[in-house]
Amino acid sequence: KVQTEFRVLVISPTCALHSKQNFARTMGSHARLPNIDISAVLLPGELRAKLVKGGFKMTADFSGMSPSELAKETQMSQKDAVEVLRAIRGDARPAQKGGKSALELLQENKDAGPKHVITFCADMDNMLGGGVAMGEVTEFCGAPGIGKTQLGIQLAVDVHLPGAFGGAQGEAVYIDTEGSFMEERAKDIASAFVGHVHKMGAQTERNERDEHTSNLSVESILSSIYVYRVHDYVEQIAVVACLDKFLDAHPLVKLVVMDSVAFQFRTDFKDYAMRSRLLTASAQRLTQLAIERKIAVVLINQVTTKIEKGPSSSSFLAPALGETWAHACTSRVMLYWEHGQRFARLYKSPSRKTDTVAYSVLQEGIRGVNKKRRSKQSSQARALG
Repeated sequence: KVQTEFRVLVISPTCALHSKQNFARTMGSHARLPNIDISAVLLPGELRAKLVKGGFKMTADFSGMSPSELAKETQMSQKDAVEVLRAIRGDARPAQKGGKSALELLQENKDAGPKHVITFCADMDNMLGGGVAMGEVTEFCGAPGIGKTQLGIQLAVDVHLPGAFGGAQGEAVYIDTEGSFMEERAKDIASAFVGHVHKMGAQTERNERDEHTSNLSVESILSSIYVYRVHDYVEQIAVVACLDKFLDAHPLVKLVVMDSVAFQFRTDFKDYAMRSRLLTASAQRLTQLAIERKIAVVLINQVTTKIEKGPSSSSFLAPALGETWAHACTSRVMLYWEHGQRFARLYKSPSRKTDTVAYSVLQEGIRGVNKKRRSKQSSQARALG
């Protein structure tokens, strides 16, 4: 029987929030801040506008200021003042230190190492240009039961693929907002993954095989998937805020999966304007992490029913969280059923054409569809017609 060590991190709503006294000490008169424009600090637009109106233009203007003093001078709430000072303290750096030529960016991209995390479905990998891109945010949307969580777990395992086989050879963070992460399922997928990698290794020279596969096991994979179980939107925001420091402590992390991004915001929120602002800030933070750390960020999203206005009044499934959220991700893939077969459709990408491929969810995990089996299923579907 396989004995596994599995790390589950439970986040409290207060994990990223300090007491007022501790915060004041941290931001006290002895704190020295780099003097940069506040436009380079990640802040909601309305808070930035209040700061400018209050005469705050540079980060050095906040030195020695307490949350209560800032709230009084800018007419914002104490909570917003704490948020501003924390952002100034943690993110007081230019959004971009200097311009670069297109040639420099091209060279950096060429020298960046592994660029994708494979899905183990060859057709889906080809559609995505080699797998889920690192340095980008990719969203997978779909109805319940389509295999979104299965895909998230598959990617969390696949990121461990050794570099000798074109993999990222990294670790994963899995943010579980629904309680759908299944450790036993992760063990099944990891077991199939390890067997496949050892099979590939058997086709190489012995010394090279031992070097790249000797330390790869189900236990080693599961012990380097860090699971955060969150229970409300406050915890979800806190986890995203904590990720920077966590990644500093775990530099091998090459993938962050959030499953799902919508759940807590759909159940707890009635103020849609506030929801939109919080989601936008969270998306900006995740995009920043993906770009700066060259990691893959995967967001799992639910779907909702949309009604088309007109004589026919037809309905269709669309990703949750509305049109504003649609701009948050670099690439977007819709997962859906058709005639009893699962399909993935890439319909938003900066570099790939719109395409649709079939995939399967098997005991081993996410896999492609055998063409003969797919042809047989299509014939059966037409017969049932």
